Amino acid sequence: MSDRARGKRKPIKGQKNFLKKFDKSKLPSRHVTEGPERAPHRSYLYAMGLTDEQIHQPLVGVATCWNEAAPCNIALSRQAQAAKRGVTENGGTPREFTTITVTDGIAMGHAGMKSSLVSREVIADSVELTMRGHCYDALIGLAGCDKSLPGMMMAMVRLNVPSIFIYGGTILPGRFQGRDVTVVDVFEGVGMHAAGKMSDAELQKLESVACPCEGSCGGQFTANTMACVSEAMGLALPGSAGAPASFKSRDKVVRETGPAVMNCLAKNIRPRDVVTRASLDNAAKVVAATGGSTNAALHLPAIAHEAGIKYTLEDVAKIFRKTPYIADLMPGGKYTATDMYRIGGVPVVIKELLSAGILDGDCLTVTGKTLAQNHKGIKFPKKQKVVYPVKKALSRTGGVVGLKGNLAPDGAIVKIAGMENLTFSGPARVFDCEEDAFESVVTGKVKEGDVIVIRYEGPKGGPGMREMLSTTAALYGQGMGEKVALITDGRFSGGTRGFCIGHVGPEAAVGGPIALIKNGDIISINAKKGSMDVELSKAELYRRKKSWKPRRHDFQSGALWRYAETVGPASSGAVVHPGGGAETHCYADI
Repeated sequence: MSDRARGKRKPIKGQKNFLKKFDKSKLPSRHVTEGPERAPHRSYLYAMGLTDEQIHQPLVGVATCWNEAAPCNIALSRQAQAAKRGVTENGGTPREFTTITVTDGIAMGHAGMKSSLVSREVIADSVELTMRGHCYDALIGLAGCDKSLPGMMMAMVRLNVPSIFIYGGTILPGRFQGRDVTVVDVFEGVGMHAAGKMSDAELQKLESVACPCEGSCGGQFTANTMACVSEAMGLALPGSAGAPASFKSRDKVVRETGPAVMNCLAKNIRPRDVVTRASLDNAAKVVAATGGSTNAALHLPAIAHEAGIKYTLEDVAKIFRKTPYIADLMPGGKYTATDMYRIGGVPVVIKELLSAGILDGDCLTVTGKTLAQNHKGIKFPKKQKVVYPVKKALSRTGGVVGLKGNLAPDGAIVKIAGMENLTFSGPARVFDCEEDAFESVVTGKVKEGDVIVIRYEGPKGGPGMREMLSTTAALYGQGMGEKVALITDGRFSGGTRGFCIGHVGPEAAVGGPIALIKNGDIISINAKKGSMDVELSKAELYRRKKSWKPRRHDFQSGALWRYAETVGPASSGAVVHPGGGAETHCYADI
């Protein structure tokens, strides 16, 4: 009879010493593996081929968002095997499980996008429930698409077990007419096609080459932005965000999460030791410095909320306003995430900001070292134009800024990376849903100088706070990107560029000022001063508010109804539960 059949196996070299670091009586998995009363539980583990040694080691959840919906997640199943090998080699027993994703590129431009932000909460909830139900002791989380990254990080902070986040990796750029392209070029191609600037054949060729392999959208859009956040905040290993999904080197990076999470378990380094106000500020600074997605202003407060830290859009906006913009990345700039990887990746940005005294280098990370210690040996690369020294920043203000005014008392946000004109004033052109606005754009009914208002698309009103990339990209494709402005209580893709202001709060569904705008009202935006106002008196806004009536949305059952009933304002992260501040205990301490 083999050792495996007897429930025994030879210990991995060096493993005995490592195992001495773990006291099973203090780990959550004791509830399913230890003592005579857990014999039924162990029988299930034996059924899956686990040995005695494996059962009595720490159980490590390896969670992925693998699916066949889009290239963002298709490589995660392969990468999970590398993570599991790393755990096994270092005295842990990996238990792989998956959760959902909603892929924004495919959900974009129709009612499917209402599911996108909601999926962030479902991802966090499902990972939490799987970990709780099976009493896993630690967590490695792999994510590829926009909402899966913050969703996985939220689950880690909520559970507060030793955890390592790992990004699935960016897609390689496509090539079209002699230049690098991403999926955003295809969205903009739709606008060019509608304006007669691109033929059917050209559009078909572009769509066929823009996404050449697995990986997440290739610019500094939401996925790559949140991957940068994971490193800057300290929940991911240094440099782990860089390698494209299709590179063999990515599996080596993923494998390193195994010993890293076991080290965290041995030293009891938990996510809430890492996610602090200072590390959140560091993350916001890296977003600003790289011209990252405005969605970071939604996800950072949500991650903070899981730790019981109050961190709002206003906090993020203050950071954005005083952080220099140094990385020339798409969509506002020239280069892709792969280009940044080739010159050293996120560590180059972090090191330059540390050297300039912009980041707090004393923040603890999942390596057990501080942010400054992790980046001590990084040198700024010469003869490249992807990342600039702080002294030669592309602009002194971050690539993303916050706005406030009588149209957005709770704030709003705009990405200004790559923009020259930072002021705009014009008459409102009001739409109560994205579809109506998109139809007006592609049929040429929107005029130069208009301020397009898309409302009732907020977290409650949508419900789901849709992104508007189809509309904004169509505007750019028609050559109208710099000639109109767009404001919404919904969101924008990280791929959006131009004068597009999102997260306007309070949202229309709760009677915010955006609900009171009429066609022709003059709206003035000043991204230099951080203001956005409608030229109406307080008395007129009050008069309109008295006659305003709430709208009933079309989702009166199911997940979207439940989300609309529980979700809070975008300014606080659009969260759906009380957060870490209301806890009487956390999962890690069961």
